[in-house]
Amino acid sequence: MVPLRSIDRTACGTMSGMSIVKINVLTVPAEQREVLEKRFGARAGSVESSDGFEWFELLRPLEGTDQYLVYTRWRDEQAFQAWMEGPMKAAHQGGGTEGGERPKPAASGSTLWSFEVVQQAGPKEQG
Repeated sequence: MVPLRSIDRTACGTMSGMSIVKINVLTVPAEQREVLEKRFGARAGSVESSDGFEWFELLRPLEGTDQYLVYTRWRDEQAFQAWMEGPMKAAHQGGGTEGGERPKPAASGSTLWSFEVVQQAGPKEQG
């Protein structure tokens, strides 16, 4: 295996052309998994038109944990914060059920991890 080469940040500046990744770690009891997945399915398309949005994935655990990962990738921190303060905040504050009450959260806990992309690769084209 070839070791990954580290990037000398002083030589290449601030890496301003690289994206940021936000991973929301949601603790979801087994009985709430289907609820969580349906809610994410119902919101499909709501983040995709946000300025600076690049990618979304909802990752279901296969074994040994009750934590789902919500992976989003953004052009920069400012784009993520604009989404958090605008569309995301509005979506989580509004819209209740027919009785006007907000549904209970499917997750019992949440932690946000932040990463800066310093290296990336995609599949090689064949042919």
